[in-house]
Amino acid sequence: MRILCPALAVLLLAACASPPPPDPQARWHAVALPGKAVTRYERAQKDGRPAVMAVSDRSASLWRQRLDTPPGLLGEVSFSWWAQSLLETASVADIDREDATARVVFGFGGDHTRLSRRTRMSFDLAEALTGERPPYATLMYVWDAAAPVGSVIVNPRSDRIRKIVVDSGPEGLRRWRDHRRDLAADFRRAFGEEPGALLSVALMTDSDNTGSRARTWYGDVVLHPPAAAAPAALPPP
Repeated sequence: MRILCPALAVLLLAACASPPPPDPQARWHAVALPGKAVTRYERAQKDGRPAVMAVSDRSASLWRQRLDTPPGLLGEVSFSWWAQSLLETASVADIDREDATARVVFGFGGDHTRLSRRTRMSFDLAEALTGERPPYATLMYVWDAAAPVGSVIVNPRSDRIRKIVVDSGPEGLRRWRDHRRDLAADFRRAFGEEPGALLSVALMTDSDNTGSRARTWYGDVVLHPPAAAAPAALPPP
């Protein structure tokens, strides 16, 4: 399955927020976050690769596609990104500086009745504000300025948002960084439970909390079903 698409506490309000695009063929669409300037996403070429360029100017928003992939079809995921520079004062572990040069964001379904009362109330508020209920769980792969690769970071404002650092520091800037991860295994590691259905995937570059700027290119995101099943391509964004 070929996928091109992207937060912080605001993702709790809008990771799965905004009504479906009116055109059923418009699979990929921007998702604005309440009270935030919008990151610009557009198709581009970077070093000979088709890509989506994200330009963030003190902004935060997502480029997202909805999915409905059953848990049994979750296997590995591959993705790539090319970052111009780091947000040196940002940290995905600090809610006041919670920006990232690059993120790939996955929203999962699950039994919302298992969540704490506090979380359900915050989800109710998010649904009232945005028209959609947030995913049961959100897993991000991120590039952070300092956190060690392999770190699992729980969002300080919602334990239903967790991040795995796959790139750290300036090494690797200004060239393509290719990653392949076991999505189901990473979900189990981050949340300590089995994943539900995969509901969405998105790209996100944000610099609103640090008041800075970032430019990042994203390559294809490809879901590789388990066993011998071949990946099925989705239309590009």
